[in-house]
Amino acid sequence: MKLYLRYLSMHLRTAMEYKASFWSGTLGQFLVSFSAYLTVRFLMDRFGAVEGFTYAEVLLCFGAVLMAFALAECFARGFDTFSRLIGNGQFDRMMVRPRSLIFQVLATKVEFTRLGRFLQAALVLAWAVARAPVAWTPARALVLAEMILCGAALFGALFLCYAGLCFFTTEGLEVVNILTDGSREFGAYPLSVYGKTALRFYTYLVPLACVQYYPLLWLLGRDVPAWYALLPLGGAAFLLPAYGLWRLGLRHYKSTGS
Repeated sequence: MKLYLRYLSMHLRTAMEYKASFWSGTLGQFLVSFSAYLTVRFLMDRFGAVEGFTYAEVLLCFGAVLMAFALAECFARGFDTFSRLIGNGQFDRMMVRPRSLIFQVLATKVEFTRLGRFLQAALVLAWAVARAPVAWTPARALVLAEMILCGAALFGALFLCYAGLCFFTTEGLEVVNILTDGSREFGAYPLSVYGKTALRFYTYLVPLACVQYYPLLWLLGRDVPAWYALLPLGGAAFLLPAYGLWRLGLRHYKSTGS
């Protein structure tokens, strides 16, 4: 952990060498997320509610998922750009170093500009927490934090899957963005609004519903089992198959010769 903190410090100092670029990038991330928020706002102004969820309840989804995605993009960006490490031969150098490969990939890239997106999500979430019809208790606050942290782990696992596939394809597969960016877009609303097929997909294949839809029902006091509050841990458990794909790809890796 001490070494990783040193890497974070190094990345932050590097970013701050070009302060204008850093702050403009951070502002750009904030504005991109703000445009996504406006889409939700205009839709809810038009219809009032979707599938029985009010504007404030929808924003609980939006804020939690966006915050989780921002954390994953900030700290797991190295896996999202992993194809470059293979293509330029840098991964070959990593393999001879006495450190975990996953640690080294994580440490190669930290996108602090994603804090603009995180700030946007935090503001939306703060508004939703204040206005959503939730009887907030320490347990409910803990579940909301669990949704965010386990959601970040889930998106990090999706980035890890992308990196694992790069061992076989060398170049990154854009289709994987359907699961990363697509899941972020789908997560702006409770997943039940997309129908049963989408809900099943995001429950059993990519368990986004475990960190978004099911714990949300529990937070809102809907008639659901109490163990729904623990389902975000199931979303974080997606790290296990993602790690298995990474290990499988690593066993089949052949140097690019760069």
